Amino acid sequence: MDYHNLPVNVNGGDYDDDDSLSIEESNGQLFENGLKCSYSDNQGQQLRFRATSLRGDGYGSGSGDPGNSLVEDNTIQSHNYEPDESEVWRAYTAQLHFRNRGHWWTTGKKRSLMRWVLTFIIGVVQALVAILSNIACRSLSRRKFEHVYQYLTVPEPSSSVTIDTAQDLFQFDDDATTDGAASHSSLNQNVTPSLFTAFFYFVLYQLVFAAIASVFVWIEPVSGGSGIPEIKCFLNGIDIPRVVRIKTLFCKVIGVTFSVAAGLPVGKEGPMVHSGSVVAAGISQGKTTLFGQDTSFSKFSDFRNDREKRDFVACGAAAGVCSAFGSPIGGVLFSLEEASSYFSTKLTWRAFFCAMTTLATLFWIRNFDSLWGQANIEKMFSFGEFNSISREASNFSIWELILFTMVGCLGGLIGAVFNAANEHLTIWRMKKVNKSKSRRFVEVLCVSLGVSIVSFLMPVLWGRCTKLPTDMQDWTNQEKNLVEALVPFRCVPGKEYNEVASLIFTESDIAIKQLFHFREAGASDMSTFSSGALFFFFVPYIVMATITYGTAVPSGLFVPSLLSGAAFGRLVGHLLHKLDHTNGTFADSGTYALIGAAAVLGGMARMTISLTVILLEATGDMQYVLPLMLTLMAARFTGNVFNEGLYDIHIHLKNIPFLEPDVPPIAERSEIVAGQVMSTEVKCLRPVERAGVVYDLLQQCGHGTFPIVDMASGGTLYGTASRYMLFTLLQRRAFGSPDVISGDYDGDTLGPRRLSPLVQWDTIEKAYPRYPRISDVHLREQDRNCWLDLRPYANTAPYTINETASIQRTYRLFRTLGLRFLCVVNHNNQVVGIITRKDLLPRALSESLLRGRNAHVNEDSLGFT
Repeated sequence: MDYHNLPVNVNGGDYDDDDSLSIEESNGQLFENGLKCSYSDNQGQQLRFRATSLRGDGYGSGSGDPGNSLVEDNTIQSHNYEPDESEVWRAYTAQLHFRNRGHWWTTGKKRSLMRWVLTFIIGVVQALVAILSNIACRSLSRRKFEHVYQYLTVPEPSSSVTIDTAQDLFQFDDDATTDGAASHSSLNQNVTPSLFTAFFYFVLYQLVFAAIASVFVWIEPVSGGSGIPEIKCFLNGIDIPRVVRIKTLFCKVIGVTFSVAAGLPVGKEGPMVHSGSVVAAGISQGKTTLFGQDTSFSKFSDFRNDREKRDFVACGAAAGVCSAFGSPIGGVLFSLEEASSYFSTKLTWRAFFCAMTTLATLFWIRNFDSLWGQANIEKMFSFGEFNSISREASNFSIWELILFTMVGCLGGLIGAVFNAANEHLTIWRMKKVNKSKSRRFVEVLCVSLGVSIVSFLMPVLWGRCTKLPTDMQDWTNQEKNLVEALVPFRCVPGKEYNEVASLIFTESDIAIKQLFHFREAGASDMSTFSSGALFFFFVPYIVMATITYGTAVPSGLFVPSLLSGAAFGRLVGHLLHKLDHTNGTFADSGTYALIGAAAVLGGMARMTISLTVILLEATGDMQYVLPLMLTLMAARFTGNVFNEGLYDIHIHLKNIPFLEPDVPPIAERSEIVAGQVMSTEVKCLRPVERAGVVYDLLQQCGHGTFPIVDMASGGTLYGTASRYMLFTLLQRRAFGSPDVISGDYDGDTLGPRRLSPLVQWDTIEKAYPRYPRISDVHLREQDRNCWLDLRPYANTAPYTINETASIQRTYRLFRTLGLRFLCVVNHNNQVVGIITRKDLLPRALSESLLRGRNAHVNEDSLGFT
């Protein structure tokens, strides 16, 4: 395509520098350069709207809440999923088609193959990250408990203490004693002097590990929390700074390893979702500033845009869930239901392939010792094997589905209370703690100290030893292993165990399995967790989880919710068996523990489809399909009566302009049109503009996009110009001589010539995602009068909507296509405003009700001449 044969002005317009670039003062108010768009209506009257204020954030609207660092920072932008259909883009596409003409191995096939290869690499790398984090976390926890055990145990001189496995923690050597009561008294006498030393070292380990985890959040604040709200916002079209950087990955993975080892009520599952997303973004883009490497010039250039990055991040989120739970289908559904806002059939298949690759990698590595022979599925993450009590019959009666639904309602209520308490605590943190990194670090130390004290004192205060089951001939190997994992905290080892300590001083997945599979033995509470122990564990643990989430450590809530919910569910089952005098009317307590775990987690996160599949894949038992579905639906409906899910609450607290899938209720109840919600503070450019005017405009406002209007045809919309494109043109000095145009001219004055050298489309996109800034542009004084021809680079096919369109249609168009902006035009295709995502939020829609349908046509914003 030859651009030199195109006319200067396709509309035959007239450009008068003095007419459109003057500084105008009206009614004592100063208006800015180049910001006046004038056009004529059907009656021949010339209307003129002028922008009087700068839109302070990166979206192009209001300065936001000054107390929110994300909104106050002008670096937040919306993603641009649609390429600018400019002349240079069409030329680039035409060149690719010409190059592929007559060839079987085309650029499209190369790109498709590379896309699948990168997806495969993402799955493998995420699996390796999860395995390394898991190994490191278990090693740190084991060393902590072994050291504390040395001070907690006072062996006889003739005896020796040997710690072979993590299950030996907090056990006592009892070779010299035979009588249970006498030994228990003797142990209490021996332990008392060293109990304070063990407590000191336990608290010290907890504090050190928590401090290390907080240090990594100090280095990279985005790595705090679970990361799921941030990934949801990223996939919704919001480019939160540094959320998918390699530096964030290191801080997230190492930080969550230490936060879990610190004994805090947190899990690795949420951070694994964030980890998978960062791995996907880093591998697909092939560029990082952390190591100063850029491999994107020849291999990954076709994937370096917002649309491709979004799709890879969605696949990485699915891989993250799979690496955490061993649930590939659940991971795909989680990415579809909870994380991604834009999904397609092809993307579903790619996410499935990525999750499958992650699971296969985990399977191969964890069964490497068998030389990839007979696989041992116990080495994979699972909730254990749920054996049927009466062979082929289910573990529950059909009429118990009503009880499961009631447990789901209670779980939804518990989740709503959890979310409300954490919301108020987060608001307090935003006002008092989050003002400085040092305060957040001190808060982590205080929370860790409190959690450590409570965790250590709970088994001490329980002070009750329960006898280990002895008649286990008909027990499975799984149940026997769980019995061996019980902790004899201040009890006779091999004979007794401490119920509360067995839930605290062990790994969370082992504690969950104990609650799911530990057998009921009757009204005597032997060989089970008593109702008092379950209640004594459940209440403090969920309170500690509420306080911990939101502190400056990487933390997830899946495992804490599952563990606390399992304790709640088993408590319900235990009480039902008590009422029934253990006659077997109700299902076993393990079944109620599974239902309670699903209820509390569903009440907190409000997930249904994906969580059902995740739990089913973790249990491996299809008999629980209907109970889990009923439980999660009941938990969701009950929780939604009081508040939203926890992730949505945190998104709103951060004032991030997240667009929900459905139109806001206020828009459904009210008759609002696009002209009411749009902003009339539009900065416009002409197809051919002075370089100095463009430079001043970029300095004075932070808009991401500028409409280009043809003044000669009455201000009709010619196209749009993105901010980064203008920066690139100025940096590369893509402007013509200032004496090309002298005086007034029309469209035939310049003939077929272009006013500026042509910059190719791939050159403009090469700097993605770190485009030039105003500080990178050095415009000399003699260059200010040069002409910058924007026609080859303008997006001549922007999405537009009429000012009379309903807000429902406007919202669906904006949300479904994932737009960054939407130009609002009148019936003459004249620009009257612009809509960004913040204009479609419920708060903005509420304010728009105060304005009339023709609010943009008034003397304040439109002047008649």
